[in-house]
Amino acid sequence: MSLRALAVVSAIYDLGLGVTMLFLAPTMARLFGAPDPTPLLNAQLNGVFASSLAVGYFWAAGDAEARRGYFWAAGVYAKGLGAALFVWDHFTQGSPAAFLTFAAIDGTLAVLTLVLLLRASK
Repeated sequence: MSLRALAVVSAIYDLGLGVTMLFLAPTMARLFGAPDPTPLLNAQLNGVFASSLAVGYFWAAGDAEARRGYFWAAGVYAKGLGAALFVWDHFTQGSPAAFLTFAAIDGTLAVLTLVLLLRASK
């Protein structure tokens, strides 16, 4: 997989997540076995964050090699730390096991991004 292809995949994932959190946060919370977000604004701001990452990924896809810094910030740091926080929260705060789905997806994208960035720098 190329960095460009990874950018498109990550953008679609983040856009889907962002739009869902902006407009359907209570529904998504119930589907994942969590209580309704309170205040709703917090979930909506997470939607803004995720959709902002998507916009950045679409931008980075335009010239992936020249925009490698974005992959480090969004793909390795944000997705990697996000995955770790999902796992940490599950085991320390008892968040629903379904949240580990996000940890698996974000973690996979973070590792794949890291591998592609390191491979391309050789």
